[in-house]
Amino acid sequence: MTASSALRRASDASPLSFSSPTLAHLLGPGLDHVAAQLAATAVRRDREGGHAAEQRELIRASGLLALTIPDAHGGLGGSVPEFLEVVRRLARVDSALAHVLAFHHLQLYGVSLYGGPAAGTHGARHLRETAEQRLFWGNALNPADTRLTASREDGGWRLRGVKGFCSGALGSDRLTVSATTEEGGFLIGIVPTRREGVRVEQDWDAFGQRQTDSGTVRFDGVRLADEELLQLPGQGPTPRATLRSQIAQLIMTQLYLGLAEGALDEARRYLVERGRAWSASGVARAVDDPLVQHRWGDLRLKVRAAQAVSAEAVDRLRRALDRGEALTAQERGEVAVAGAEAKVLAHRAGVEIGSQLFELTGARSTSAEFGLDRFWRNARVHTLHDPVDYKLRDIGRFDLDGRIPEPTAYS
Repeated sequence: MTASSALRRASDASPLSFSSPTLAHLLGPGLDHVAAQLAATAVRRDREGGHAAEQRELIRASGLLALTIPDAHGGLGGSVPEFLEVVRRLARVDSALAHVLAFHHLQLYGVSLYGGPAAGTHGARHLRETAEQRLFWGNALNPADTRLTASREDGGWRLRGVKGFCSGALGSDRLTVSATTEEGGFLIGIVPTRREGVRVEQDWDAFGQRQTDSGTVRFDGVRLADEELLQLPGQGPTPRATLRSQIAQLIMTQLYLGLAEGALDEARRYLVERGRAWSASGVARAVDDPLVQHRWGDLRLKVRAAQAVSAEAVDRLRRALDRGEALTAQERGEVAVAGAEAKVLAHRAGVEIGSQLFELTGARSTSAEFGLDRFWRNARVHTLHDPVDYKLRDIGRFDLDGRIPEPTAYS
């Protein structure tokens, strides 16, 4: 299926053509089915790259796009821990598609958390339409890229320029967009992907996360109405609104953790089914080699530490979201520190396990047939999203003198 045919299919589909899964089914057998379908072609697709139109339609049809939308708006009402568990489980087999799904929901959280005109009644409409029509959202909000500008026009704005690293934009139905204004302000809004003047380019060519559709989006005089704004220029976000960045950070944590878990799963399978003991080991099977067992135990502990700290960080985020507008800056800062701890450990687990597994599985495991290199490549590319050293700085500063991280798009 081509990208254009996938777009036509999405726009032509009627809500009545889809089944209506329950949350319990989607988190159980439904998710297992999606994961198995992605795993069946993951090695080939990772090698080929490009737009995974067929797999994105599988996700669309599964009901996963409505996972975090509240029941009141026609969604499944999944909690943030349930959502992040889905991301981690899918990342074990396909971190690129897990990334696309995760960033779809990140945009939906933004609709709920930001306080601009597109929230409230308009936000409820966007969420309801997403649930009913199974719309895919993409990201054109990258705050580090300031090339997109917005100029004031009666009742709205005109967007001109480009945004890079726009995960999930290709094949999407809605985009969350950020732009700088001529007065030096900063706005965030919602733009339908097929609005006149929007052009999504298929130019993502990194050596990992190859099917995240994270290329460039160009805006040629694109209209953005005031009622489509999620954040007004000069509007200061509340502590609750800044939780969006913490959701984003824990999404990355789950992606890295899923990659680490997936790498261990595949390496274990290889060792059991194909592994050969080293001649000096004195054993017949690779899994009986005491040095392999020792090294495996070390890798396993890297995952266990990341899992435990991540679970605590996710629970802190859940409690912060439950606080609503009563959330304080101090509470928000403690969520950020917990998230930083989890992200550092998951970062290390993903990169180190993806590399070190080959020292246990041996030279034959580097064959393209097995695609084991995809775990390291995907972790290495995605862990460059924002410098992990600044997470370590935030952790150390908080522990030394109690200073909480300043809320930014990355902290």
